[in-house]
Amino acid sequence: MATGRTHRPATRSRGIPEATVARLPLYLRALTALSERSVPTVSSEELAAAAGVNSAKLRKDFSYLGSYGTRGVGYDVEYLVYQISRELGLTQDWPVVIVGIGNLGAALANYGGFASRGFRVAALIDADPAMAGKPVAGIPVQHTDDLEKIIEDNGVSIGVIATPAGAAQQVSERLIAAGVTSILNFAPTVLSVPDGVDVRKVDLSIELQILAFHEQRKAGEEAAASAASGGSSAGGAAPAAAVVPPAGRATAVARKGNPDGDVPAVMPA
Repeated sequence: MATGRTHRPATRSRGIPEATVARLPLYLRALTALSERSVPTVSSEELAAAAGVNSAKLRKDFSYLGSYGTRGVGYDVEYLVYQISRELGLTQDWPVVIVGIGNLGAALANYGGFASRGFRVAALIDADPAMAGKPVAGIPVQHTDDLEKIIEDNGVSIGVIATPAGAAQQVSERLIAAGVTSILNFAPTVLSVPDGVDVRKVDLSIELQILAFHEQRKAGEEAAASAASGGSSAGGAAPAAAVVPPAGRATAVARKGNPDGDVPAVMPA
């Protein structure tokens, strides 16, 4: 029976570009939804639309995995789910610790998407002695005094930081010293980490500021178009109106890398 794909060994020696790695979870989410609906195959155009990318980029990304669809048939959904899960390391269990169990940390602890995506919350850690022993999402909170032992006992390599900004750097240093090599940082600060430690930063305020920039730009374009339209109806071309930003709103938002190589990110739905 046709499987809808051919396979060759993944090009690990050449490596997979970071931009491709960043899109793999998007493909996996779309494929998982198709799998849950018992859809056997999918075309590159359909999958690209579901993942929010163009089909040429999708085909290029899949070529790094050594996966090619069959003309007229498409990609085998179940095989791609397995292949991408394997490439992302999701075919094994990843214990994760969350440090900082305030409102955000508690929300993360209650997030059901971790378990369904191959991650197990092994421990919740907080510096407040009053939090010690209190269950959050069915897991008792432990004090930061025991952080190193918790990391060692659970074989943790991924840590989530949800502390206030002032505590994040020290927490990251303790996590790294204890053996953590990947950090998801929700604290509104840039972490300084040694080579070999991967950091992904989630900053909701930055994302909102970027959206504010786009909203302001759209408002400016609408105002300019309206002014131009009014001038044309009067028999002459009107100059584009100058757009003055409302007080209190940023006129631009700069996005650039930082010493960690962090990039803004969002949690999956």
